[in-house]
Amino acid sequence: MNRTDRLLALILELQRGGPRTAAALAARFETSKRTIYRDLDALGEAGVPLISTPGRGYELDPDYFLPPLRFTPDEATLLLLGADVMAQSFDAHYKAAAQAAGAKIEAVLPQGVRAEVEYLRENIRFITHEGPDDDDQRQPLHDRLRVLRRAIIGRHRVRFRYFARQSRSSQPGGWREADPYSLANVSGSWYLVALDHARRDLRHFRLERIEALIVLAHTFNRPKRFRVAQAQPDDRHLVVRVRFAPAVARYAQESRPFFWVADQVEVDHLVMTLRVRGIDDLIGWVLSWGDQAEVLEPVELRERLCAIARGLSSRYGAG
Repeated sequence: MNRTDRLLALILELQRGGPRTAAALAARFETSKRTIYRDLDALGEAGVPLISTPGRGYELDPDYFLPPLRFTPDEATLLLLGADVMAQSFDAHYKAAAQAAGAKIEAVLPQGVRAEVEYLRENIRFITHEGPDDDDQRQPLHDRLRVLRRAIIGRHRVRFRYFARQSRSSQPGGWREADPYSLANVSGSWYLVALDHARRDLRHFRLERIEALIVLAHTFNRPKRFRVAQAQPDDRHLVVRVRFAPAVARYAQESRPFFWVADQVEVDHLVMTLRVRGIDDLIGWVLSWGDQAEVLEPVELRERLCAIARGLSSRYGAG
């Protein structure tokens, strides 16, 4: 990295917020502290308002704003594609914000770069599933996203009915009160990460299974050490092994479920290992492969599938 690029990178690093020591900056840019000190002096002479605090390091004046940047075609393409994905994934509020951000990026691009970026943008597509009445079906989900976003920002407890797959018909949906910590999009599905007060632990709630969502007046304080990536301990302790016939092995690998752990090739068969909380998590997925998949373990999953097969035979058998 030449000095000009490093000076700009230094400003961007400091603009992220919080003080940085010279040692930390030197490690970040793989150079010496002496070089960092010279670079910081150069930035100060150029009029960049740096604040130096003994024992804490360097930071930018909070009112300082870096002038518009020049994007390369690759950088602009990624930003605009990201805006397109966000416009598809969020509710109307963030969709409008993503579209506005994309328009601002396009507006500052030189004409030559803009043409190249637009060509690439038109020929790289992120396609989400949409049914014939998709807008009507997605609206309740968008409403929940909007309500939960407001609750997360305001740190308000929420109350809702939740329909878990393990629920029995006598109690298809139970009431929950939870402190909403974050939202996560996993393989196209939205999940709420929240402290479930009934269970006194963090839980993931799939938004499609949430109904009657309301925001309560009660507020909460989210733990400072909370991180989305560590939002829930891995309690998937049940090991499942499924053997796939050669005809579908490749397709099974292409559609690995969230519970996938590892693949192993045995002769000409594929054996897939998965970890789940309960056998109900995988029954539908295993059944979707018909007789091309065989559960090797656990025994209780094999027995459940046998019972389902007997029920199907009774329903669709002759006579």
